[in-house]
Amino acid sequence: MSGPLLRVLRGENLPERPTWLMRQAGRYLPEYRALRAEKGSFLALVYDSDAAAEITLQPIRRFGFDGAILFSDILIVPYAMGQDLQFLEGEGPNLSPRLVDASLDSLSAVPERLSPIYETVAKVKTALGKGRTLLGFAGSPWTVATYMVAGKGSRDQHEARELAYRDPAAFQAVIDAITDVTIDYLVGQVAAGAEAVQLFDSWAGSLAPAQFERWVIAPNAAIVAALRKRYPDLPVIGFPKGAGEKLPAYASGTCVDAVGLDETIDPAWAARSLPEGLPVQGNLDPLLLLAGGAELESQTRHILDCFADRPHVFNLGHGIGQHTPVEHVEQLLAIVRGWRR
Repeated sequence: MSGPLLRVLRGENLPERPTWLMRQAGRYLPEYRALRAEKGSFLALVYDSDAAAEITLQPIRRFGFDGAILFSDILIVPYAMGQDLQFLEGEGPNLSPRLVDASLDSLSAVPERLSPIYETVAKVKTALGKGRTLLGFAGSPWTVATYMVAGKGSRDQHEARELAYRDPAAFQAVIDAITDVTIDYLVGQVAAGAEAVQLFDSWAGSLAPAQFERWVIAPNAAIVAALRKRYPDLPVIGFPKGAGEKLPAYASGTCVDAVGLDETIDPAWAARSLPEGLPVQGNLDPLLLLAGGAELESQTRHILDCFADRPHVFNLGHGIGQHTPVEHVEQLLAIVRGWRR
């Protein structure tokens, strides 16, 4: 029998809420920091399948989450497309050549850079055990494109947005190329053992409505359609961070199986506005988890109550912060696990 997370993603409204947290495998855990100190760089960890599998499993052992999410990074796709990828201390990811300076045709694909990720998925699947769901993931084409164009993250994604306005055909080619590789990448993860996947669109909130339709909804819909053709029962979670009032259009336009909500979304509004019966995921503020205390309990219960009448996966509105105390995660889980519909 499927675990509770998979059942909810497939549309069941269970009395208890399955839980996992974005970035649950990471720097807030002392066991992760110890392994990182031993192995070296972030990218070295991602490409060491034994280490990446161990990191993926660490929060499962400690907290018993209902889902394990693959330890990797959304920029593995541009790395496989031929951009050089480095994670610079204090600066974050750096991709070269930047597509604001170079053409897409100048890149030479290196598809073998995806193979170690599939090995990690297979190792986690073997070790995970019954009742817990293995989540694969990829960055959505718009968000990945913003990094490929600028060569790094930015506050307002202005270089990608400007290129999309100035030369929409060239930008469309970038989006289409990312979409094709992402489909292959997610198919590979599912073949290796992933039971559901999430599409992270971290920068979806920077786009105007017409641009949102073209660069967020359309490519995500293409990915969902391709995955559904290959794997009809595979749940796909879409997480368009910052989408706000465009969430209902995203849900209906992409045909995702579940929608992730960031912390800026009013859960009562989402419960009213999203398609009836659509599973939702989210949306506690990660900073509230960092703070802990009575307000954490109050807001957690509020979110749970707002989504009582639809399938709901409890999660954060974005990734868990690196300074979050482990005890606050334990507090959160006690609240969620004590709640009943």
